[in-house]
Amino acid sequence: MSLGLSIPERLTRARADLRMGVPVVLCGSDGAALVAAVETLDAARLADLRGFGTPTLAITARRAETLKARAYDGDLARIIPPADTGLDWLRAVADPADDLRTPMKGPLQSLRDGSPDLARAALGLAKTAHLLPAALLVPVRDAVTLAGAHGLTLLVLDQIAPALAALPPMEEVVSARVPLVASNAGRVHVFRPDGGGEEHYAIEIGRPDRAEPVLARLHSACFTGDVLGSLKCDCGPQLRAALTQMGQEGAGVLLYLNQEGRGIGLANKMRAYSLQDQGFDTVEANHRLGFEDDERDFRLGAEILRKLGFSSVRLLTNNPRKLDMMEACGLHVTERVPLHVGATTENRAYLATKAAKSGHLL
Repeated sequence: MSLGLSIPERLTRARADLRMGVPVVLCGSDGAALVAAVETLDAARLADLRGFGTPTLAITARRAETLKARAYDGDLARIIPPADTGLDWLRAVADPADDLRTPMKGPLQSLRDGSPDLARAALGLAKTAHLLPAALLVPVRDAVTLAGAHGLTLLVLDQIAPALAALPPMEEVVSARVPLVASNAGRVHVFRPDGGGEEHYAIEIGRPDRAEPVLARLHSACFTGDVLGSLKCDCGPQLRAALTQMGQEGAGVLLYLNQEGRGIGLANKMRAYSLQDQGFDTVEANHRLGFEDDERDFRLGAEILRKLGFSSVRLLTNNPRKLDMMEACGLHVTERVPLHVGATTENRAYLATKAAKSGHLL
């Protein structure tokens, strides 16, 4: 009997290691590297990593653009840290919090030779761990022996690449009746992805006919808007208005997807809010952090709707990207149902940016 970890399990463990400041070992056809997330790195571990060799700092092209570093690899830049660099410098490159106060970090020298594959995988792991997308890589030999000797998670690039790109299979764990303000006929379904990732929820109102297009909304979790009643966004009002409309019509499905902050996590969302207080809009803030405008994966919504037995939807949304993703995943969108609620004095600029830069139909 084998007790070896599956690829999804290894990826989950690797993300947890990076969040705790523990390095992981990545190996590919062009070599291997010890990888650590800059956000959780401490001085002692940095010294340990330097004992194995000369490190390279990987950042996304979005972050590189802010720092005026050359992203020779297209979607990322591999920076050569100065020989005497310390943890403060690494964090200043990774975290834009003090960009305006200490703008001079370079000139930064970027690598243009060699394969960026390990660096790309390292940044992917950092992003999906909801950390700042900045990773330190130290080339090593005999990766298998090194990982075993130090109890580190070992990831083989050819094995994890398909898993990183694919949507993890999800299964329904349980469902139960939950009377709601919007409808007494509410039922909550809990879906859990393979590998132990974050759970997602489907709130079913009434008994929607599986043979007809269902009134549906893909709602991304927003702790500040949904729970705290934040005025910086329109998420809370959209959540409640969608459920209310489903209750009035007698049937519908709201998918509550745990993709906080457009998929970057609550901590990074708060970092983006801090940057907005410095005068950057929501898209600019994401870019300065090293993220794309929107890091969410709406394939999750299509998968859950299929699991529930639906093949067509009337989609409650102002976001054309959701429409395109549903159709690309084989779920026919018969109608886009607008959801124009939640405008406030505080979020006027936020909504204008969503319309101008993200194409939302407001």
